[in-house]
Amino acid sequence: MIACLPRAWVCAVNLTEVYAKLAYAGGTESRIAQAIGGLYLRVEAFDDAHARSAGMLRPMTKGFGLSLGDHACLALARHRGAIALTTDRGWTELPDTLGITVKLLR
Repeated sequence: MIACLPRAWVCAVNLTEVYAKLAYAGGTESRIAQAIGGLYLRVEAFDDAHARSAGMLRPMTKGFGLSLGDHACLALARHRGAIALTTDRGWTELPDTLGITVKLLR
């Protein structure tokens, strides 16, 4: 997994979740920013087109218990023609009709 990080994209919504979880665990803004910066992730803005794409996934994924962040990640993978990386086993059951490749990390 570490080898893919310098080529990885992350949606700004998902990056927000990372900051929130690390801040909740006691991390300071500067330490979190330093740690995330060392991953060399490319951040994709969550704009109108991205919002539409993520929102339109909702009816096709109903029943999978996906969050807004999940939909944002999947929409980004679809937009970029990239693989969505996750630790959520449920994602491997998503329908092929979504046109999104999912890779389970653990």
